[in-house]
Amino acid sequence: MRTSAEERGQISTQGVIFDGGVSPDVSQTYAYYVLGVMFVVTVFSFIDRQILSILLQPIKDDLKISDTALGFLTGFAFAIFYTVAGIPLARIADRWSRRSLIAVSLALWSLMTALSGLARGFSDLALARIGVGIGEAGAGPSGTSLLLDYFPPQKRASVLSIWACGIYVGVGLGFWLGGRINDAFGWRAAFFAVGVPGVIAALVVRLTVRELPRGWRERQEMNVRAYSLQEVGRFFHTLTAGRWLSLAGALQAFAAYSGGTWMPVFFIRVHHMTPGELGVWLSWLVAVGGGIGTFAGGWLADRWGQHEPRASVYVSLIGLLLSLPFYVALLLLPDSRLALLCLLPTNIFGTFWIGPSSAAIQELVPPTMRGMAAAVYNFVVTIIGLGAGPQVVGILNDWIGTPDAVRYSLLGTSLVMGVSGGICYWLASRTFVQDLRMKTRL
Repeated sequence: MRTSAEERGQISTQGVIFDGGVSPDVSQTYAYYVLGVMFVVTVFSFIDRQILSILLQPIKDDLKISDTALGFLTGFAFAIFYTVAGIPLARIADRWSRRSLIAVSLALWSLMTALSGLARGFSDLALARIGVGIGEAGAGPSGTSLLLDYFPPQKRASVLSIWACGIYVGVGLGFWLGGRINDAFGWRAAFFAVGVPGVIAALVVRLTVRELPRGWRERQEMNVRAYSLQEVGRFFHTLTAGRWLSLAGALQAFAAYSGGTWMPVFFIRVHHMTPGELGVWLSWLVAVGGGIGTFAGGWLADRWGQHEPRASVYVSLIGLLLSLPFYVALLLLPDSRLALLCLLPTNIFGTFWIGPSSAAIQELVPPTMRGMAAAVYNFVVTIIGLGAGPQVVGILNDWIGTPDAVRYSLLGTSLVMGVSGGICYWLASRTFVQDLRMKTRL
């Protein structure tokens, strides 16, 4: 699985790679093509990851599953295996062909999504979700590392934000397709319809995306040895800003994933909407709001970052503070349309952090540690955010036990996580500049 220095287009001398004037022939047009392909991969990822949310109520009615069990299916069943598999797959991403790993991962999670439609009960669905989680674990670190080699440092927050816009396009499409197909053909057909096309997309990735030398955009002498999980963990431990950023992202992801999972159930139970009707609304509210916010957050961070190195942290904090009042309002408003419209500014401001936070983490580490750094960051964000978020809300729903329990579960968790996340961003900003200097010591 190791590639030679010649195959990577690099010159190796005693464990060190030099740019040495070797520059891959990559046009700006092709670089943006690769970004487009990775955008589509992310769209498929979040269609397959989030389609379960719009189908929770039909699945509950059909299979007689509790909210606590549904929270496990949407949270830990995916998150634990996503993060556990992410560490070894990130090591592979730092050593092997990243495009091949992305292609294999996409094919696997798409197949497991389709198999979800054959589930006969909770256990079958849990196994399928585990498969989706393992599959998706290989795409994130590989994609982050690959895109950072296609674009220069001054564009990275914007590039990662554009890439992350695929999250909200995917979630929006998942809501729309899942709701419409469920109303017409049932929830099982929805899983079949969105799973199969991903296998075809995997072939496109493998056949059209080029691998690049790791770290060549830095155009500097670079250590090429792969870092172990222990080394990355120790290095992260020295980065005070990195720890606070990871925790801030995890807390914000907690609110985002619990909302993304249970918001359809909220509107179905409290506002008495059908999945098909709700899917039409959520599709454009999530895709447009999330797309605008994610791009705007990266754009602002890059522009502000020309003069302020902590811009990525500040943009993430500002977005969180602006989104929280709208999120509270949508949970409390009695009118369903006004509540739905509050989702638009919630998604715009609440997604500012996606690109800047990820870019900030990547800037804190050397190029050959980026795959593992992304995996460590994803581990913290995913376990706390995607794993615990939906699960805690599901448990609270069953504990409160009323038809509108989901409203108060979401309200309480969003306030606690929002305030805590804002404090963590502020703490990260205090040492960020100092921590940027740490990577030069490796």
